Amino acid sequence: MSNVTVTKELISELRQVVEARNEQEVRKLLREMHPEDVAEILYDFSTEDSKFVIALFEGEYAVKILIEIDEDTRDRFLTNYSPEEIAKQFIEFMDTDDVVSIIRSFPPKLKDQIISHITDHEFAANIISLLNFDEDTAGGIMAKELVKVNENWTVAQCIDEIRAQAEEVSNVYTVYVVDDHDRLKGLISLKRLILAKARERVSAIMIEDVVSVPTHASSEEVSSIMDKYNLVVLPVADAIGRLVGRITIDDIVEVIKEEAEKDYELMSGITESVESTDKVWVLSRARLPWLLIGLLGGIVSSRVIGLYEGQLKIHPEMAFFIPLIAAMGGNAGVQSSAIIVKGLANNTLGTKDIFPKIIKELMVSLINGLVCAAIILAYNLFMSDSVELSLTVSIALITVIIFASILGTFVPMLLDRVKIDPALATGPFITTTNDLLGLGVYFLVGRLLYGTF
Repeated sequence: MSNVTVTKELISELRQVVEARNEQEVRKLLREMHPEDVAEILYDFSTEDSKFVIALFEGEYAVKILIEIDEDTRDRFLTNYSPEEIAKQFIEFMDTDDVVSIIRSFPPKLKDQIISHITDHEFAANIISLLNFDEDTAGGIMAKELVKVNENWTVAQCIDEIRAQAEEVSNVYTVYVVDDHDRLKGLISLKRLILAKARERVSAIMIEDVVSVPTHASSEEVSSIMDKYNLVVLPVADAIGRLVGRITIDDIVEVIKEEAEKDYELMSGITESVESTDKVWVLSRARLPWLLIGLLGGIVSSRVIGLYEGQLKIHPEMAFFIPLIAAMGGNAGVQSSAIIVKGLANNTLGTKDIFPKIIKELMVSLINGLVCAAIILAYNLFMSDSVELSLTVSIALITVIIFASILGTFVPMLLDRVKIDPALATGPFITTTNDLLGLGVYFLVGRLLYGTF
């Protein structure tokens, strides 16, 4: 299969031959393309056109296209098939983890109907067992397909068994070693197997120091472990140490992408995972909560300003810098919280680092505050005759930056401690809080310096 560049011209030509239902030309255009590229093209096709294209291919190629199609499009596409067709044409050609990721969101009745049409009962049983795990755990994202050998076998027996088992496994990254009770004991590299003598025992050549995860480990833990040890595959064991599955790097890439998308949505003030293709009500429901919180914050801010209405009439020039103070506080808080959230996400920030981190953020915010305050002081002294105004804005600015940075450091740590996604602290929550903090500090400094406040 060669690398074919997907161009607008190619997509346009493909659309024409698909609409004309010209099977020969469609095959001709797609036979040199990777399934991932075909899936990307089909994103803009109608369900009927997508069904026509996929129907031209059978087995693993069609399955690879289906797996790569985005979830919403795939769900709509599969509604055009009966449960038996889904099982026979797609499910039976997939690995168990891919099956589970596709049918997990289906209604229980439809899931049961699909599984009932799977002819391989062991395969069906594996799917059912995986569906019992939470989708955000190691058990929920693992695949049951793997190659394992007994520690008491000879290398010759081992190789024969690998040949038999490998037919059911798409990619053989490593060979796992278990005891008579299926408990994970180690692993063997293919290189070591090839170089070993035929009568040598597996236990004599296996690597005992093997990294594994329990079925209940969170997907974030799994991604952290695979990143830490540079693994492309990770074995999963149950509560008594039995080997029950494996997680491959492609599964973790999906987890990382989903977590990044979720964090970005939280940072943007979106409370649930949505796509641009979702219905208007779904999109509104995801965005409205934080807009309402922002609205509430705005109302409170207006009340804070209202408390000083009389004084603002005496010194109206102070109103000019309200947006600046609020914006700088919000920016400083988001910067600090973003760094903390990143540290919490990649496990580079431990509980012992909290106090030193706050001290460090205090020093950073002090430097940044001094620089910004000096610039605004110079500007005000040049543009205004009021020394009081110049000092008020500068002192308020440095104070707001320091407090906002500390708040941006502390809040994500607090959220993480109470098991709430700390990414929440980089969005409207921290911005609204710092707006209120900034206004309060600004008017307090104004009262102290102007005397009439």
